[in-house]
Formats: sequence, C-alpha cells, structure tokens
Amino acid sequence: MIMSMCEENKRTGRSRPFVQIAVSNWELYCSRCPAGKKNHKDYLKFLAGLALGESIGKKRPNILILREKQLLEQEYVELFMGLWEEVKKYGKKGTAMLIPHMYVLAARQAGCGLLHLPLPLLREYRNQGRLSGLQTGTSIHSVQEAREAEKLGAAYVTAGHIFSTDCKKGVPPRDLEFLEQVCASVTIPVYAIGGIHEEHISRIQKTKAAGVCQMSEYMLGSAAMK
Repeated sequence: MIMSMCEENKRTGRSRPFVQIAVSNWELYCSRCPAGKKNHKDYLKFLAGLALGESIGKKRPNILILREKQLLEQEYVELFMGLWEEVKKYGKKGTAMLIPHMYVLAARQAGCGLLHLPLPLLREYRNQGRLSGLQTGTSIHSVQEAREAEKLGAAYVTAGHIFSTDCKKGVPPRDLEFLEQVCASVTIPVYAIGGIHEEHISRIQKTKAAGVCQMSEYMLGSAAMK
C-alpha cells in the first residue's frame, strides 16, 4: 500500500511522491486540550477527525500512525479498532491511511495489512515469521540501520531525528545531510521525522525523502482545543 501510493504519484505526473504523515501522541494531545477532554473517547474523536480532515485547520495527512507506547496491547488494540471503525464507517475518499504501531494483533484484527515497528521488533518478528502478509515500516537512526531494514523487507523507513525536538532533549539533531545519506543508501521510501515544522517542509522537499512525519504539528494544533 505504501509503495502503491508512490506509484500512483508517479502515474499522475509527479516527479516523486511527497507524503504527509501524522504521528499520534496522547501526552501532547492532553497538554493542550481542556481537562474535560482528557479521555480516550474524545481522543478517538480527535484522531478520527484528523484522519477524515475535519478537525484541524490544515491539509489532511496522507497517513496517520497511531503510536501510543503508554498503552498495553489490549488497550492499544481497543483504541486502534475504535479509530478504524470510526473512520471506516464514513467511507470518505482521501481519508488518511491508518497504520498501527508495534502490535501485530491490531494489524491482524483490523485487516489493514500495515504495521510500524521499532527496528528490534522488526528483526525479532521477521525471524519468528509473524509478519506474513503485512507491509511493515520501521524507525532508523543510521545508514546501517536503514540498509538492514531494507534487507529485512521493510516497506519504508522513518529517519531521524532531523531537527531539534523536545522528544530528544540534549541529543544533537542529525540534520539534512544525514537524511540525504539514508535516502542514497536504500531503494525504499524514506520519511523524515523529528522536530519538523512547516518552515522545514520546503527544505526537505529538495531532498530525496519521500515525505515527512510530524507529531506536534498535528497533536498541538487547534483541533486539540475543540
């Protein structure tokens, strides 16, 4: 599905795809929303609105990765399935593609065929034969990891962190030179992640990256206040 998105962009005349990926984060959402909205029911509505392009004053993302490390597996599956069903029932053309994070069960239960994994889990699950039928992406932090991910069958990689971010306080950013090196080292799509704001987009578009992943730009947007 990720690769087919790239092919569709090529077919329609774009020289290369540029994909906007939103990454969810419960803590960031809660930091901006009213106290009465700090619950999973309202969070699910917020995420559904984001995927449907109805709850934020900006372009709808092409992809939404539900990344909620604070949840146990069953809690995560319940949240993802709730989001999956909420978005699915509208059947709206152009709705953001939903990708579960870390839990194979969520991908299997939804039947979405997609999953994002940390690289150590990609290694483990691939060796265990648990990823049959799934297109799997992973996060990398070096050229060597990017090459390994491709050999493991990853459909794409997210490379970071590119710019300074509060999520990695005190850790120097890798910047665009690193991003270019990763792009040159693999044939699969590479998405920049880490400290990416709107003023960075034009610079990243000049690289060979397939797109960007943004967390705070979506989680801290005006929709979080509704």
